[in-house]
Amino acid sequence: MTGTVNALDFFLWGIFPYITLAIVVGGTLWRYKTDQFGWTTRSSQMYESKLLRIASPMFHYGILVVLVGHIVGLVIPKSWTDAVGISEHFYHINALVLGSIAAVATLIGLFAMIYRRRTSATVFRATTWNDKMMYVALTSAIVLGSVATLFNAMEIEGHHNYRETVSVWFRSLFYFQPNVEAMASATTSFHIHVIVAMILFCLWPFTRLVHAFTAPLHYIFRPYIVYRSRGKRNHARGWSPVGTADSVNKDARTVERQHHHH
Repeated sequence: MTGTVNALDFFLWGIFPYITLAIVVGGTLWRYKTDQFGWTTRSSQMYESKLLRIASPMFHYGILVVLVGHIVGLVIPKSWTDAVGISEHFYHINALVLGSIAAVATLIGLFAMIYRRRTSATVFRATTWNDKMMYVALTSAIVLGSVATLFNAMEIEGHHNYRETVSVWFRSLFYFQPNVEAMASATTSFHIHVIVAMILFCLWPFTRLVHAFTAPLHYIFRPYIVYRSRGKRNHARGWSPVGTADSVNKDARTVERQHHHH
C-alpha cells in the first residue's frame, strides 16, 4: 500500500464504520421497539399509481442487482476469482456492464419517483423533511458510486483496483482489525462514495428505508388464509361453505342444544 495514514484517515476508516454500525443496529432496535406502526414505506400509491407502477419496479430490481454486485465485489477476495480462472479483465468488464445497466435502471426509477413526488400535489403534501433528506442521501450515494466506477474504468484518477483497497478494508472490519492504510490508498471518488454511503446507513433506521430490513419473504412460505364470516349466511345452491374448526364445533354445539330442547 502506498497511502499515508493520518488522524482523519484513522477516524474515517477505523472508527466511523463502527459508529455507523452501532447507529444502524441501535437505531433499528429502537425504531422496532417504539414505532412498529411506522415501520412502513408509507405508501402513496392511493394518490398516484400510474407512474409508480413503472418507477418502483425499476428502482427496486435495479438496487437489488447493485446490492448483489457490491456483495460480490467487496466480499469475494481477488485470490478466489484468480483461483477459479476468472481473469481480472473479464471480471471488471462484466462488473462494469452489469453494474452500469443496474445503475441506470436504479437512477431512472429513483428520479421518476422523485419527479412523481414533486409534481403530484397529493403525494408532495405527504412528503416529510425526513423523506427529502433520505432521497438526497440515497441519490447522492448511487450517483457517486456510479461516478467512482466510471472514473475507475476510465482511469481518470490513475490505475486503481478497488479489490485491493476498498474490498480489503471492508473485509477487515468484520474481524475488528480495520486496514486503514488499504482504504486510505483508494482514490478520492471511492472515498467520497463510501463516506456518503455510511451517512446514508446512519439515516437508514430513522427513515422509510427501514422497511428493507423486514422484506416480506415469509409470504412465500405462509399457509393459505381461510376467511369466515361472523354471522350465518345463505349459500348459493351447489356450493358448500369451507368450514374451520371453530365453525364445525359451533355447528355441533348448536345441534346438540336443539336436540336437548326437543
